[in-house]
Amino acid sequence: MLTLPPVLTHAVAAGFARGLKPELFAGPAEVVADARALQQFDSSALAVLLECRRHALAAGKRFSVCGAPARLLELAELYGVAELIPPAAAATA
Repeated sequence: MLTLPPVLTHAVAAGFARGLKPELFAGPAEVVADARALQQFDSSALAVLLECRRHALAAGKRFSVCGAPARLLELAELYGVAELIPPAAAATA
């Protein structure tokens, strides 16, 4: 499971995203991004999740998100990418 930090804004997103790739390739067949800790974020959080998804799919893994705050889901709808960050199954959340 990939745990997102409490703050994921433009100022920190690039640094966080740089560390994603090794973690994705080392994990199981599904990459689950845990967004429960997210408190302060902007659309950069969506960019990080989409980057995570891209790497997961390139590695032949499934991708999902657990615990996404309502505001993050609203942003995903607004930007038309909600279907690209599916919720994790209850068993993995």
